[in-house]
Amino acid sequence: MSVGGEAVRSSFVKVDFYAPPCGARETARLAESAASVGFDGFFVSETSHDPFVLLAAASQTATGSLDFGTAVAVAFPRSPMVMAMASWDLARESKFMLGLGTQVSAHIRGRFSMEWGAPVERMRDYVAALRAIWAVWQGGGKLNYRGEFYRFTLMTPFFDPGPITDPIIPVWLAGVGPRSTRLAGEIADGFHAHPFHTVRYLDEVVAPELAGGQEAAMRDPGTVAVSASVLVATGRTAEEVTEAAKKTKAQIAFYASTPAYRRVLELHGWDVGPELSAMSRRGQWDTMGDLVSDAMLDEVAVVAPVPELGCRLRERYGGRLDRIGVYPSVSLRDAEWRLVIAGIRG
Repeated sequence: MSVGGEAVRSSFVKVDFYAPPCGARETARLAESAASVGFDGFFVSETSHDPFVLLAAASQTATGSLDFGTAVAVAFPRSPMVMAMASWDLARESKFMLGLGTQVSAHIRGRFSMEWGAPVERMRDYVAALRAIWAVWQGGGKLNYRGEFYRFTLMTPFFDPGPITDPIIPVWLAGVGPRSTRLAGEIADGFHAHPFHTVRYLDEVVAPELAGGQEAAMRDPGTVAVSASVLVATGRTAEEVTEAAKKTKAQIAFYASTPAYRRVLELHGWDVGPELSAMSRRGQWDTMGDLVSDAMLDEVAVVAPVPELGCRLRERYGGRLDRIGVYPSVSLRDAEWRLVIAGIRG
């Protein structure tokens, strides 16, 4: 069996918990719970809180038992030096993976007031700069990185944090489009597939582009691990599943209204993107989900009651991913999470 011309993975390696937006204390509590339940990884996204602050708190409660990571942190609002230091500090304290994303022009310019342009080329330079900085901190020598967008030529002992036990910090990139996916194949250790995806999109776009990037960089097939957080609609009763499906449709509509994610719609011939974009500009958030059909819901999300959720995730994604998580994290009891994890692992 193959996906995009590559031999697929036979099973999941890791099952991860994706923390919902919350403060540092609650994130730390969730990490401790995730470790006790049996998750392999704990990931924080950058939405309404700083992911590095949250992970610093979380890593102190479950040190040694979880992989920690950003899924993802927005790269371009931060200098690579700032990103390098935050990552180095977390890697000193935990098993840390740095997940990076570009975001889109409107957010970089309007929300962060930073420059936007050539995101794929800039991200390539960004990652190279990070690795150059880390190499100096670990092994000494003069910092002399000169790239297309970034230059770093000064590092005095006072500002050098010094070596750490595990200096090879895995860098994971996120993306939706073919060029960003191919870049991950060329330079990254892993690839975070966006929650707004379908199996067809993973097979026909993500897998071939990752393979093409690895080939272009003369890397071995399968060098880049693949992870996805999966949109789910679940509950303990049929009524709860139905209510969760409505909320998931609203989430799908939010993503589908963003032009950068329209490639998924185009692949399937779903023509709701322009209308959803217009509704979002008018602030019609409460009714946008009405445009998402049940068929679209079933392609993008996994809809299943709690006892069946893990098996349904394994059936859909087994052989396609190295890591999998549920997004957004639903409110389940510890015993129910264990049931879902067991179902995923088979």
